[in-house]
Amino acid sequence: MTETTATTAAAPEAEGAEAAGSAAGGSAAPAAGPGTGSASAPQPVPTDQLHFPLPPTFTSVEDERRHRKERLVTALRLFGRFGFEEGVAGHITARDPEWTDHFWVNPFGMSFKRIRMSDLILVNHDGQVVQGKYHVNQAAFAIHSQVHQARPDVIAAAHSHSTYGRALSTLGELLEPLTQDVCAFYEDHALFDDYTGVVLDTEEGRRIAAALGDRKAVILRNHGLLTVGDSVDAAAWWFITMERSCQVQLLAKAAGAPVPIDHESALLTREQIGNSFAAWFNYQPLVAGHADALEGAFDE
Repeated sequence: MTETTATTAAAPEAEGAEAAGSAAGGSAAPAAGPGTGSASAPQPVPTDQLHFPLPPTFTSVEDERRHRKERLVTALRLFGRFGFEEGVAGHITARDPEWTDHFWVNPFGMSFKRIRMSDLILVNHDGQVVQGKYHVNQAAFAIHSQVHQARPDVIAAAHSHSTYGRALSTLGELLEPLTQDVCAFYEDHALFDDYTGVVLDTEEGRRIAAALGDRKAVILRNHGLLTVGDSVDAAAWWFITMERSCQVQLLAKAAGAPVPIDHESALLTREQIGNSFAAWFNYQPLVAGHADALEGAFDE
């Protein structure tokens, strides 16, 4: 795995300038100190010498598989820390890079806070566990298998019974463009306007996938949120920021009559912050800030 960065070592120039002065037959002028008025202003650092992280690339399918599993465990641990667990409900899946009709998922009945990479299970297109030692949550298979099948571009899907996502889902309404952050979902999320019990049938999963369409998220009425992404990091970030946006909308409407962002501005903002790279990039400092939640997560 290679994490691409835009970094280059800066070349020192002071010695070259001093040598050039001596070669001209004169002594080098003493460096001007602060406040002398003769010092030149600092020059901009070339942009190709500034660090800027980019998503990793891979030279082998084994490296890519390990990376997806590491990020899956990371997302599950963060979901646990943020209180997105509700008993045994909730699941995040990551498509296998080699067997693309299989996905890795957290095992049924295990706390998000304690899951390790060795606990993950690999599930095939028939819902059978082909790697691992635990059962699969049938709701996870019924929903996620259909989402992955309908959306070949989706690497990961996240669903859990978070508090504010569930609260907003009971209203049967979409997120409104009330803040800059929520504009990432403007005209890019849907409502699955039905509830028929715990989703154990793949036909119900197909209906959810159809409601999702080509969008990044869907609100499941009376149930919660589901987000997707072209990386585990993107799917996890969309879920986290969508949950926070649900909280903001509920608080704002409880306080009064919010002033929405106009259509054109909301569309522009979505283009600026609603793309996959923006999701991946926003997620990185979040993970770094909760590194202590990952203790023992990568034990195999």
